Amino acid sequence: MIPIKIVGTSTPASKPAVDISETAGVAAKYLQGGALNLTALPPLSLYIHFPWCVRKCPYCDFNSHEAKDGGAFPEQEYLDAVRTDLEMALPLIWGRKIYTIFIGGGTPSLMSAAGLDRLLSDVRTLLPLDSDCEITMEANPGTFEAEKFKSYRASGVNRLSIGIQSFNERHLKALGRIHDDNEAKRAVDIALANFDNFNLDLMYALPSQTLDEARQDVETAMSFQPPHLSLYHLTMEPNTLFAKYPPTLPDDDASADMQDMIAELTAANGYNQYEISAYAKEGRRARHNLNYWEFGDYLGIGAGAHSKLSFPHRILRQARYKQPKAYMEQIKLGAPIQEEYEIQREDMGFEFMLNTLRLHGGFDPNLFSERTGMSINAIDKQLNAAEAKGLLYRDYKIIKPTALGQRFLNDLQEMFLKG
Repeated sequence: MIPIKIVGTSTPASKPAVDISETAGVAAKYLQGGALNLTALPPLSLYIHFPWCVRKCPYCDFNSHEAKDGGAFPEQEYLDAVRTDLEMALPLIWGRKIYTIFIGGGTPSLMSAAGLDRLLSDVRTLLPLDSDCEITMEANPGTFEAEKFKSYRASGVNRLSIGIQSFNERHLKALGRIHDDNEAKRAVDIALANFDNFNLDLMYALPSQTLDEARQDVETAMSFQPPHLSLYHLTMEPNTLFAKYPPTLPDDDASADMQDMIAELTAANGYNQYEISAYAKEGRRARHNLNYWEFGDYLGIGAGAHSKLSFPHRILRQARYKQPKAYMEQIKLGAPIQEEYEIQREDMGFEFMLNTLRLHGGFDPNLFSERTGMSINAIDKQLNAAEAKGLLYRDYKIIKPTALGQRFLNDLQEMFLKG
């Protein structure tokens, strides 16, 4: 076990870069009366976006940007901006504790050990963290350095999410990954040596992938006994290189066979599928992602980060500027928010169900009123229609997709769109 050091503050808490009194007035309008009536606020998570990567993958539609000259990026300037961003957002979350933190990207593991230490120090300076706060960091196998990851752990990261994607070198090349199969295995070894909680990301239905190759990937991943697995079907997202030049992918029947194989293998090896793409050992579910899927709150800081924040009478969504340069410039102007809107009552049912229907075990019907401030009767018509089609099961304790509903999840979710 690696000892956890107590990190100091990078700048004095008594001298914030932002005049909080000025931003507090902005927050006051969200506390006024409105269309909703939430009896309690949901758990709050923090998402921090790191926008740079070594090379943009052809399937990736995330807000990621290639670092210049083989890896150069303005780390300190960006960390300054992130701290200022967080300071400006504080009035929106006064008095609320952070239960989980997720540092995503991009490739956050490009960050220096000192940079990550400074980032988490700033967070601790400004926010009250739960004593059992889950702090996850995404990592690319091509950036693994044993000493750096020991430092990440000592700084407070207690969970890794490693973007393996495949252990097959041919498929890694087709996906444009910067690591090979040996580097993938070495990365897991380093994670095992420093972390007792980590996730391995794999993709299936890859270009020209066979069922046996998909099986070998999953079996190789499970041989390391990871506490958590994320197994994603490769999709052709708009505005990606794969969308412009689509590769030849396995057909629907082959893809379905891979899904069946994954369900069988994971269950046989003690992994519970609790969400569409998420499989966990007992007690190892991703608490940060669960908060998303249960329609909890999250503050997103950093370039392109999204937020969902609840107040007694409204629920607010925000998005920061996406381009790192534009984001840092807007921070200096005191205006990092590019888009902001309240979720309307007529959209609330869809927004809630879009998330919670991803959970295989479903949700307690009381959660709907708790998280939306509305009665479950508001979506009774859609619930009845989904139940009649065999896509949904419900009783007074649980609402969940059936096996058929899981297979046709997009169709089930669309039933809750207004109109």
